[in-house]
Amino acid sequence: MHSYDVFRHYERLHWKLGDLDLESIDPTLVRPEHVTLAKSATMGESNVIAAVHGFLDEFVDDYDFSTFAVVWGFQEVQHHYAFRAWLAAIGEHVEDTAIHAMRAPYAPGTTPSATLATNIISELTVNHVYRTMSRWVTEPVLQRLLLEASRDEAGHAREFIHYTTERLARRPAELPSVLETLYVYSSEAKIKHPVSTFKSGIAELGEHATIDTGFELFLEQIAEDGELEVLHDKVRRTFTGITGLDLSSNAKVRRALADAIA
Repeated sequence: MHSYDVFRHYERLHWKLGDLDLESIDPTLVRPEHVTLAKSATMGESNVIAAVHGFLDEFVDDYDFSTFAVVWGFQEVQHHYAFRAWLAAIGEHVEDTAIHAMRAPYAPGTTPSATLATNIISELTVNHVYRTMSRWVTEPVLQRLLLEASRDEAGHAREFIHYTTERLARRPAELPSVLETLYVYSSEAKIKHPVSTFKSGIAELGEHATIDTGFELFLEQIAEDGELEVLHDKVRRTFTGITGLDLSSNAKVRRALADAIA
């Protein structure tokens, strides 16, 4: 099974929370924006439990992918705890009530392939944001954490691409749902993430930073001109590779979708 190879790869190469030298954090290098970023990442990564719950329900007939989902979930939980550990080391608290409010599972996608496609987009997005932010922060421990997490997200994207490609080969009728997902998430002039879409308006979050807070920080203070389009282009190229279709612009995605449902 493919998930066995993934498991062995992670077992050999994956970093550990204990690798972060939290005692070496220099408080003079920590800026308020770093705290906002870490709290935002903590909230975004906390959705792993909801996501794994959804995967195991939706892919009840696919042992291989379900096993991967558990391995993926372990790494995402590690990201959540790593950001919380960094915050705790500088005396910053994360409200458990806000974390608990993220527990409810996502609604399934229109098809399982659409669910996989959504996760490709989210992994590519977070990989890009974490990697760029790792070059922006000045505190070395947070910098390393962001870089390690960004590498993990790139690996996760690679595996979701594998499972999407494999499923579409078996279930070509699910192609329109994949194209629809791509169009929805890549057609806006901002970063859109499933956490933002499905977990907005939760009362328990109050004034707490959310994943959207981190994305706003990224777009307003860190991203260079044209960087959002670079990210959208990377996503479209990824789906071009999966489907064999020319998806290099939103207009072409829309045309491919029209052809697929005709």
